[in-house]
Order: sequence, then structure tokens, then C-alpha cells
Amino acid sequence: MISTVYSASTHGISASVITVETHIESQIPGFVVVGLPDNAVRESRERVTAAIKNSAYAFPVRRIVVNLAPADIRKEGSAFDLPLAMGILCATGALPERAAERTLFLGELALDGSLRPVHGALSIALEAQRRKFRRIILPAANAREAAMVQGLEIHPCASLQEAVSRVDGSHPSARPYRVNVDEVFREQRQQATVDFSDVKGQENVKRAMEVAAAGGHNIILIGPPGSGKTMLAKRVPTILPPLTFEEALETTKIHSVTGLLQPGAALVAVRPFRAPHHTISDAAMVGGGVGWARPGEISLSHNGVLFLDELPEFARNVLEVLRQPLEEGSVTISRSRSTVDYPANFMLVAAMNPCPCGNHGNPQQSCSCTEQQIQKYMSRISGPLLDRIDIHVECPQVKYQELASDRRGESSSRIRERVLRARSLQEERFRGRSDLHCNAAMSGRDVARYCGVDAGCKDLLRRAAQALGFSARAYDRILKVARSIADLSNSSAISRAHVSEAIQYRDLDRRL
Repeated sequence: MISTVYSASTHGISASVITVETHIESQIPGFVVVGLPDNAVRESRERVTAAIKNSAYAFPVRRIVVNLAPADIRKEGSAFDLPLAMGILCATGALPERAAERTLFLGELALDGSLRPVHGALSIALEAQRRKFRRIILPAANAREAAMVQGLEIHPCASLQEAVSRVDGSHPSARPYRVNVDEVFREQRQQATVDFSDVKGQENVKRAMEVAAAGGHNIILIGPPGSGKTMLAKRVPTILPPLTFEEALETTKIHSVTGLLQPGAALVAVRPFRAPHHTISDAAMVGGGVGWARPGEISLSHNGVLFLDELPEFARNVLEVLRQPLEEGSVTISRSRSTVDYPANFMLVAAMNPCPCGNHGNPQQSCSCTEQQIQKYMSRISGPLLDRIDIHVECPQVKYQELASDRRGESSSRIRERVLRARSLQEERFRGRSDLHCNAAMSGRDVARYCGVDAGCKDLLRRAAQALGFSARAYDRILKVARSIADLSNSSAISRAHVSEAIQYRDLDRRL
């Protein structure tokens, strides 16, 4: 007796359909799973055996061989429990195999036959839709997530018995689970709990953050302790454009395969804000691990903000792994058994003190650091990394008069309106380019095409390059920032004032 059912396995944030072939023969009883299973899949034999018996189905006292094809793809996780059980029931005749056609099964079984949620349901549902499957049977906790995929019947189940009844048509309510995708997307866009109006003073920093949000630029804040660097950074997502549905799907796929999506949740509909501690390892930052390459913080902040507070306190090797993702918007994790690509298109917001004591250049406090200590502190951040941060801005100590004032600053919604207008200009400018959505992502060729300047601007750039020693990368980034400043002022041409403001955002040495 032999049967065939279908399941799926995630690889990175993508999924592959797995064929589950079950063969039962009259020999010495046994249960073997082949096809490159990991320990979790091999252990599923005990869970499946107990679940079938405790669900009032007869478990065959024969030799069972299950093949997970294709056999050269490593199978990981507990999501194969339900397809293994369904394959056995089909092979024994307890369930007609024809009833399982064009159906994909997914779920972890408890010993009593109940179904538990699994990781990667959204990626698997998207692959099932692409492969023209009619329906997917999965745990109820994963239903809302999978229901974001249109054109696929979603059948949530609480147990193995319910899964069988939905397949053979005996379930009293065999209608597929449906949600209003647009309504769910709007619901998930929760209101922000922080706002730029809470910030007293720091108008120059707010302006720099507005420019950064308008063009998707990386930014670093340099200032003494208590000047509001962290407070400002936490409010950056409130002025960024809302996630599109496509961006929300891609962001959700990353959080789903990592297991960070809450059971019953549907989407990550707000831009992620990740703030890892400075003790993080390079593997946790970029991604990796033993066996399965897990997404790191830079991928979890995809389409959002990665905030690195106390930047010089991070280990040098941790900061250096950021260089390639900042340029390419993705990261490749290579292991001996596999290579995985994860998206990593994030906006970097960093904060640091100007010296170990934090008071260098602070007129209200005296600095106790020597020049040698300051130089050693600053050398923890490499020049190539700083070169990839478009905007360097000083965050001075807030004056008492500003702290005591009852006047509230400009709200995030007002700032976001200007950012959205600037982004709409960029969308029009880059129309037809799927690889280009904001000014910060422009290549050298794009800069030459879209960031042309007149003779006066070129003379200003020449003198700034001679005085400050800009690299070729810094030169391009100044023009990108100038383009964003021009977009905020609704100007089609980059003027001398736009270039001048962009140059002052690069003069880090003078600020220190």
C-alpha cells in the first residue's frame, strides 16, 4: 500500500513543496522516515504514532516507510507531523487518497492529536498558491496569517480528527476560512504611541531626520548623554511612509519563519524598529546559527529601522558585517550545507557620545577625556562604515528654557505629510524601476542621471572635497541627500542651498 500527500518546507523566507510518499508493507513492524530529515522530523514518528492512536484511528502494526521528496533538500521542523499522519491514514484506507488531491498539509501534532502552530505559514501559503494547490490544511493559530494569500482555500483545524473530516467532507462546516484582507491590514496598522511633538528643542536634529526619512538615508546622532538621541530615534518610524501591502507581506514572511509572529496574528503592518544591545554577536546581527540559518537583526529590520545605540560599544566585527547589507540591501548566509539569501533593506539610525565621558564639545559640562582617549574611542568605528552613513548630525544638550517650555514641537503627522510628498516625487521619478524606490538606493549611474548640478554647486562641492577629504562614495551620498532636500522643498533642480545643507551633514570630524 502506498499513498502520496503534499507538504512544504521553508528555506530562507521562501518555501518548497515537499511530496510525502508513504509505503506500508507486511513485515516486522517499524517506522522509518527518509529524505534528509533533521532530528525534529525524525522525532515526529513518536508524535504521529501517539496522535493517530489517541484520535481513535487504527495505527498499522506493519513496516512504514515515509519518503520526503525531493530527497536532496534538508527537511527541518515539526510541520511535517500532520502530512505524515495523513499519509499513513491514506495508505491504510482510513482516508480516500483522492480526497487529498491538490491539498497541502501543515502542522505539528500533540500526543493527544491536537494541532499546534508552526513557523513560515505565510511563505508556504504563497508557494501553494503559486503551485496551483486548491487548499491548505493547517493549525487554526496560523489561519489568519495564511489567509492573507488570495486564491487559496484556508482550512484551519484544531486536531487531527478535524483535519480528516475537512478532507473527506464530513465536517459540519467545511467552508474555507476567509477574512477581509484590506480590513485586517488597516486593523494591524496600530496607532503609534510616541510622537515627535514630545521632543523639546533639537530642531536641527528633527530637520536632519526629516531629510533622512524623505530619502531613506542612514543617519548618526552624536551628542552628550541625556540630549535625547534615543528618544528621537524611536520616533523615526512615525514619520516614515506606511508599509504597502507587498512590503507587509515580505516583512511578515521574515518574522514568520523566525517564529516572532504571534499566534493568531495576520501581518506585520507597521515598519519594524529593532534596537539590539551592544553585546550582540556578529551571527545574531547578520543571521546564522547551527544547521538552519536564522535571520539576524538586519533582516528583522527589513523595511524598517535598525537602531544601534552607543555605536562605539559594539564589537568591531559586528559593525563590519553591516557594510555589505548597507550597500546591497540583502545578506547571503553561507554554511557548509546550504546558502540562504535574506532581504536586509533597512534604514540605519545610530547614536553615540562624542567621547568616553560624553561631554566633549559640551559647553555646559567639562570633558575629562584626553585627546588620546577620544581618538581611541572614535577609532572603534571604521571609516568605511561611517562613509556609508549619509547624514551625521550633532545632538546638543537641550537648554533649560526649552525643557521648561510648555510649547510642543511639530507632530509626527505633519512631518510625515512632507515626507510623503517627497516620496511621491521619487516614485514618479523612478517609475518603471522595480529596484529603486527612494533616493538613498540610487547607484552611481542613477546619481549622474537624476542629481545633476550647475557650475556653482560643482564649485561648492570641489571646495568642500578639498577641505574635508570626501571619498567618491561620500561625494555620491552628498548628492543623494541634496536630491532629498530638493524634493522636500518641491524643487526639480538641486540648488546651492540644497548642496550646502547636504555637505554640513557629512562634516563629522569638525563636530568632534
